[in-house]
Amino acid sequence: MEKIKLQIAGEEYNIGTDDDLDYVAGIGAELDKKITELMQNNSRISVTQAAIVTALEYADLYKKSEITSENLRNQIQGYLEDAARARSDAELSKRECEKLAKELKNK
Repeated sequence: MEKIKLQIAGEEYNIGTDDDLDYVAGIGAELDKKITELMQNNSRISVTQAAIVTALEYADLYKKSEITSENLRNQIQGYLEDAARARSDAELSKRECEKLAKELKNK
């Protein structure tokens, strides 16, 4: 586990992570930007309130991404089932053609 220092809303946080440090630094920078923007746009909002609003935005995005992912998984599953049916139908058609070709040849 590596450690990284993040500056968020004027405070320094030491974070231990197994993730890529550049990735974690990018997330920290994005979080800092969102919280700072909220505080600049509303002088009455506290750091805690800005953090909660930001957390709610991220939670909303996460939930919507989960729903989208599940919809895509279902759609892909449907496509796979359609492809399997099409292969089966093609195989049956091929066998039928071969059977009819043999019957024609024998006449």
